[in-house]
Amino acid sequence: MALVSIEINDGIATVSLNRPEKRNAMSFDLLRELVNVAEKIKKDRNIRCVVLTGEAQVFSAGIDLSDLNDPKNKLYAAWELIKPGQSLFQKAFLIWQELPVPVIAAVEGFCFGAGMQLALAADIRIAHPNTQMSIMESRWGLVPDMGLTRSIKGLVGIDLAKELSLTARIFDGHYAQQIGLVTHLDEQPLNKALSIAQEMQQRSPDALVAVKRVLDAMQNTPNKALRLEKIWQLKLLLGKNSILARKKDKNPEVQFQPRQYK
Repeated sequence: MALVSIEINDGIATVSLNRPEKRNAMSFDLLRELVNVAEKIKKDRNIRCVVLTGEAQVFSAGIDLSDLNDPKNKLYAAWELIKPGQSLFQKAFLIWQELPVPVIAAVEGFCFGAGMQLALAADIRIAHPNTQMSIMESRWGLVPDMGLTRSIKGLVGIDLAKELSLTARIFDGHYAQQIGLVTHLDEQPLNKALSIAQEMQQRSPDALVAVKRVLDAMQNTPNKALRLEKIWQLKLLLGKNSILARKKDKNPEVQFQPRQYK
């Protein structure tokens, strides 16, 4: 059975963590599957948007501690942490930020530790009001090391990021929205996420990647953001889907071509 399932419907890929018996806790194998699924999505130019969710109305209870504590995994984990570049524990999450399509997380049940870091790697987060959330790593004597320093940047102030990470406090969806970690609250987060994805699906797939790249640059490399606006606008004007977008505005039956740009 796949630990991460994917269903593609009309350009929208729904990616589900699939360990319901473990509340979708993330084993090392599941992390590898997250990377593999994201790599496949990256290559499929017909995919317009991704929705991340978890089976059995639970997003993820976090890292699988039995995997983490297994002596057989300690050498592997040590190598991942000392090797150059991103570790598996970073790549499995940051790869969703790097995809050339918008990623929406539909969050309910538990969203702890690694689950929280995966949700934060999405572009948009929809949560059930009663979702239980926590940056939980310090409870286990660990530091958040799955790209949190990039994914939480700009969402909350550094003081609040420190407070939540240092205390490992559990909070609900209402508080998460209040402080900016969650975009929308909804009683049916998956349906809401799919609804937003369907709105995006009506736009040029090249415009979607351009907007994501430009706004990410505004957050992470602000000195390059203005230049990227110009570069992406030129690429879009020279592309095929920009012309089709203007035609589609008058005739909804017009269909876009597969995404042209990465």
